[in-house]
Amino acid sequence: MIHFVERKRWLFLGLPFTFTKYTIQEDMITITSGLFKTVENDCYMYKIQDVEHSASLMEKMFKMGTITCYTGDTTHPTLRFIHIKNSKAIKDFLLRQSEEARLKRRTVNMLDIGSGGMTDIDDADI
Repeated sequence: MIHFVERKRWLFLGLPFTFTKYTIQEDMITITSGLFKTVENDCYMYKIQDVEHSASLMEKMFKMGTITCYTGDTTHPTLRFIHIKNSKAIKDFLLRQSEEARLKRRTVNMLDIGSGGMTDIDDADI
């Protein structure tokens, strides 16, 4: 079972002195945060619709990045993995695994890329 465990890091020197841990498995993402009150947030992989990677100049200097996942989850429609190492590899893993999870559950979304401006089938000249 392939998975990643990363910590949110300080932007200064990329030190992992925060209390946020990201656990990314083949079927689920878990974000654990907090020291005195621990909050754990889970999101199934099949709910991820799109993944975005960004890296500021400081993040690039310390080989880090930020990943934003746009999901169909009701509690957190946007999951952010802030200042993590191996961000490009994790982004690619998330894209592959989310697609595989959607195919496995048969929840593939089909996009309507336009019907030429017709709103009703009765308006068509057949």
